[in-house]
Formats: sequence, structure tokens, C-alpha cells
Amino acid sequence: MPPTNSPATRCGYVAIVGRPNVGKSTLLNHILGQKICITSRKPQTTRHNMLGIKTEGPNQIIFVDTPGLHAGEEKAINRYMNRAAISSTRDVDVVVFVVERARWTEGDELVAQKLQGLKCPLIIAVNKVDQLEDKGDLLPQLQALSERFPHAEIVPLSALRSTNLESLEKVIVERLPEGMHFFEEDQITDRSSRFLAAEIVREKVMRQLGAEIPYAVTVEVEEFEQQEKILHISAAILVERDGQKRILIGTKGERIKQIGQAARLDMEKLFDSKVMLNLWVKVKSGWSDDERALRSLGYIDKQ
Repeated sequence: MPPTNSPATRCGYVAIVGRPNVGKSTLLNHILGQKICITSRKPQTTRHNMLGIKTEGPNQIIFVDTPGLHAGEEKAINRYMNRAAISSTRDVDVVVFVVERARWTEGDELVAQKLQGLKCPLIIAVNKVDQLEDKGDLLPQLQALSERFPHAEIVPLSALRSTNLESLEKVIVERLPEGMHFFEEDQITDRSSRFLAAEIVREKVMRQLGAEIPYAVTVEVEEFEQQEKILHISAAILVERDGQKRILIGTKGERIKQIGQAARLDMEKLFDSKVMLNLWVKVKSGWSDDERALRSLGYIDKQ
């Protein structure tokens, strides 16, 4: 029997929402102390809802990292990402709305409108405050947010510098319901290692070629097998046109070689194993605007 004065266990789901490229995935990675979400300077890098699980003592926070909500829904993949982001705010215990310091955009307004009628507690994380030379410049933004969202808790922070993340976690935990933990103490995500490997490759493509091949890339892992001390991973990088394939491969294969080297280093850290990575490029015309193709590639729409 545990002592009667031991703290009650708390557990709940926390959706992290915001416009594209505001720092949601960086925030989650730094809270967890481990990289599970890919990041880049390109908007809409995150495409899937994924869970990041932090268990500390009696408290378990189950974060839902979401794609950035955006106005354009030209293709099936854009519609999928918006539905994924919106659905994350249903049936969660807390919503964290990430915005930037001293800035309010049309994208922020779109998210704010989607949050109208929210039934659970709202926390507004004002990110990138480390980029302000004069912290006084933040006051008008905080005042405007407190007037617009009178019942929300507002927490200024820097996800990249890990500034004030403890305050954010404290505010979240205070709003979690009491209850048993849903996941084992050492589990940090609900996603498979295979999924994480595909996302690492996609991140390296986005970082190197985001301007040339914006969002016409996805990754399909075809082999993921541990053989003695080496993890063998084979993955196809899918693009929509032959010209994109040539750009991705690069002169004499140099570009895809650089992508593979960078991805392998991250995989070895994440999986704590030596990795043998084999990459190639395939053309799959129109995959990003084909609902059936999206389902086959793991973009499963449950709505």
C-alpha cells in the first residue's frame, strides 16, 4: 500500500496547436529532452498528429503535436493536415496555443477562430521571447492576448533555448485530471521506430531542398531489420515528377548521399545502434492530391 500522503497521480492529453512554423515541434522536443518530431524552417513540416509522452513522478503528460493550421486546402494532403490539427482539440484535457512574441498574423487568427467554444483549459505559449532585445516590447502582445482570451493562462517562453519550459509544465500539470497513467514510464511516443525513421529522412530532404521541392516529398520505409549489431533500413523517397527526382539525387548522386549521411547520424542516436541506411528515389505522380495514395502512405483520415 502506498503511503496515504503520496501525491495523486495525474494523466491527461494536451494538444499543441498553432499556425505553421511557430515552433510547436521544437517545443515538444525540448520538453521531452529527446527529438521525436522533425523540424525545419519550412512551414507545414509536421504532417501527422503524434504523441510525445512525458512521465515525471506522479504526473504523465501526453502531448499531441499537430500540423500547423493553414488557410490553403488545395490538395488532399493540405485538407488532411487541417483535419488532423482540428481533431486534436477534441477530447483533450488541455490545449496549448503557441504564438510568436510581439506578432499576431492571419494564421494565428485562423487558429484562434478554430478554438472558439473550446471546453477545456487553454494555455497560450508565447514563443521566441529570446529574440526580443527589450522585454518591454512583449507587454502589448501579452495585454492583447489577455483581453482576447480572458480565461487563458499566458506563459512567455523560448522553446529553442528551453527558457521557462518548467513554468509551462507546471501550469499544464495543475490542469490535468487525476487518474492512472496510460503509458509505461519509459515510453516517449506512440509512433513506431519505422515511422520515426521515415520522418528523419523527410526532415533532411526538407532542410536541404525545401525551396526546390517544397512539399512534394514523402518517405516510405521498405525494410527495418536488426541484424546482430546493425540496424538495416531501406527507404524510398517519393516525389511527383522526374525533375524533382533529378534534383533530389543531385550531380553524381551527391545530394542524396548527403541526405543519407545526415539521416543515418540521427537514426544512430535515436535507435542507439549502428545503422546501415539505403535510400533511393521513386516518382509517384500526384500522390499528395490522391486520397487513396495518402492512406496507403500512412496519412490515415479517421474522420
